[in-house]
Amino acid sequence: MLVHETNRSRILAMQLRYNYRAYPDATQRRALASAFGCARVVWNDCLRDRKEAHAAGLPYVTSAELSRLRITQAKRTEERAWLADVSAVVLQQSLRDLDTAYKNFFDSILGKRPGRKAGPPRYKSKKDTRQSIRLNANAFSLKENGTVYVAKVGNLKVKWSRRLPAAPTSLTVTKDSSGRYFLSFVVDTQPDTLPEVDAEAGIDLGLSAFAVLSDGRKIDSPRFLRRAEKKLKRLQRELSRKTKGSKNRAKARTRVARQHAKVADRRRDWHHKASTQIIRDNQAVYVEDLAVSGLGRTRLAKSVHDAGWSAFVGMLTLNAVSQAA
Repeated sequence: MLVHETNRSRILAMQLRYNYRAYPDATQRRALASAFGCARVVWNDCLRDRKEAHAAGLPYVTSAELSRLRITQAKRTEERAWLADVSAVVLQQSLRDLDTAYKNFFDSILGKRPGRKAGPPRYKSKKDTRQSIRLNANAFSLKENGTVYVAKVGNLKVKWSRRLPAAPTSLTVTKDSSGRYFLSFVVDTQPDTLPEVDAEAGIDLGLSAFAVLSDGRKIDSPRFLRRAEKKLKRLQRELSRKTKGSKNRAKARTRVARQHAKVADRRRDWHHKASTQIIRDNQAVYVEDLAVSGLGRTRLAKSVHDAGWSAFVGMLTLNAVSQAA
């Protein structure tokens, strides 16, 4: 049994992430592609050094040494001179992200990290469906005209779905598998204030009905994947008929990815709205602890993944914290 309590005691500050869609022009897309590639090369070079040192029985290579060898000195070589074309912050943050990945791996081995076991860092590929760079406050700024300046990229047009509650401390620029660009800001802020309530709710998750609350209320399952299945099958057939390695196949693959992205976006939005309403209406929420990974290997796998129970429970936890006061 998982218990998610909306703690309404005073919390001084917390970090929240705000995501927005970005629309770079052709020149900016090329600059971002270069930044993604340089960050990936630094990650792979540093990871290779540490793997080779470990295989040879040598001491763990420090971040300071990697920064000197794989960023500062690498820029002066003919082989890696193009690293100087992107912001130095992008390269340094890539190394810091590698350090974080190693820390999560070591903490997971030692039992210091809760949840699913974290694997060792892996090499990145330009064929990965998700490409990203991370910047600190020195490498980006919000402009009065609503654009976001990114160092060595320019002013990005952004669709602001809501206002930022405070000045962001970091920014992650991401390109997903369907070719969309997103800006993700981390903001130090205070959570919203919720009044005390007497109600508590228990939630029974299922497939015929997405959830049944302890007061008897049912939440119907939207089945976003099932509803989009006919179009997805058609797009998959079109993809399978295209010649491997051709531009038409790449376009067909993007169309499939965009349709999957629409399904995921609709499910995420629905999860967020449903979990927010439950948290606002109850002081504590009790959820059954389901073995989702096991059910995902049965004949019910497609329905289980379509329901997205794990994501919904995660949303409940997030809203319980962010809606605290």
